Amino acid sequence: MQVRVQPEPFDTAAELAALSANRSDVGAIASFTGLVRADDGLTALTLEHYPGMTERQLAAIAAKAEARWPVLAGTVIHRHGRLVPGDAIVLVAIASPHRAAAFEACSFLMDWLKTKAPFWKAEEGPWGTRWVRAKATDDQAAQRW
Repeated sequence: MQVRVQPEPFDTAAELAALSANRSDVGAIASFTGLVRADDGLTALTLEHYPGMTERQLAAIAAKAEARWPVLAGTVIHRHGRLVPGDAIVLVAIASPHRAAAFEACSFLMDWLKTKAPFWKAEEGPWGTRWVRAKATDDQAAQRW
């Protein structure tokens, strides 16, 4: 599975196409693309991380998905830096022989990324700048796995 942490935008269509290129064993590709929302007048979201540590943690999460489901190929891309509403922030895409495994692995990865990936988010808006706190609902979603 490919894991990248980058400031640059990604091309979702190209990333999805790459998962099944030159393969005849892929029966399903499930993906999730997260976007920055303009909730409550948000004008920007800045993500910080520790290079090296973040990639290792994302790779460990991806390895758990690969051990649990028949993942043939996968991509996890998480952006960092300053993003504005409408920008894509995260892509999780899983290729598998069957749809159920692709959906479940994709959902697992997103739930665990929300709770275990070492990113820190600061929101900008009419209130100034504030750090985003962890949500109990994200923890509850991750516990189902």
